[in-house]
Amino acid sequence: MQYNYYKGGSIFGGFKKKIFNTLEVSIDNPINIFLVVLIIANVICVIMGTVDSFYTRFSTFLDGFEMFSVIVFTIEYIFRVWSCTSDKRYKHPIKGRLRYASQPLLIVDLFAFLPFYLPLVAVDLRFLRILRIFRVLRVLKLERYFSALKIVAKVIKNKSAELISTFIVIFILLIIVASMMYYIEPQTFNSIPQAMWWGIVTLTTVGYGDIYPTTVVGKLVGAILALLGIGLFGLPAGILAAGFIEEIQAKKQKKTEINKKQYL
Repeated sequence: MQYNYYKGGSIFGGFKKKIFNTLEVSIDNPINIFLVVLIIANVICVIMGTVDSFYTRFSTFLDGFEMFSVIVFTIEYIFRVWSCTSDKRYKHPIKGRLRYASQPLLIVDLFAFLPFYLPLVAVDLRFLRILRIFRVLRVLKLERYFSALKIVAKVIKNKSAELISTFIVIFILLIIVASMMYYIEPQTFNSIPQAMWWGIVTLTTVGYGDIYPTTVVGKLVGAILALLGIGLFGLPAGILAAGFIEEIQAKKQKKTEINKKQYL
């Protein structure tokens, strides 16, 4: 990725540029390797911290590691937002930083440490518990450091129109079938939302068996829905597979063109 640096008059211009280059461009430097290890360790600790016996035994370490991680992620975020003005795209000290901070990955960076500071203000404890779940989203920070994850995000973005169209068709089918089952078997399905739950389980061919049709007509509709689910839920996988192939071919073609230019 090519960055254009803004040469401002600040004496910190060179330092800003170095910081921005370290955090945004050169992803294979020791600082970013340390951040990758820290992110992985954080996710493991958050997961294991939900096990009561494990948390009781290692609560001191887990709480201390959480505080250390929050300090690191906070400093990282501050440096990212502060140094972004060295790029011409974000050269304005206010608007540029706001535009930079509104990027999805920067929002993930913000939620990586923000829940830790919420106890400092008066908030509902139930709301605080929900927000602390966002700590798990720290795993999304890894997308910045691994090209494979960037390809996944790019494929989903490129194929978003096709994926949305597919899910709209599935949703329409789900509503129609759920409404039919509600009127066909009112004794089994008390509401359309309950029938939609059954429809989702049937479409995905999971079949929990917690609720199921009992009449002949209901079973017939359920069988048809299960058969349709095999094909419909295969469509998103096919779309993503095609997107990956296109992206890989594009990268190979770009690499070939670069090699040709080098030999000319």
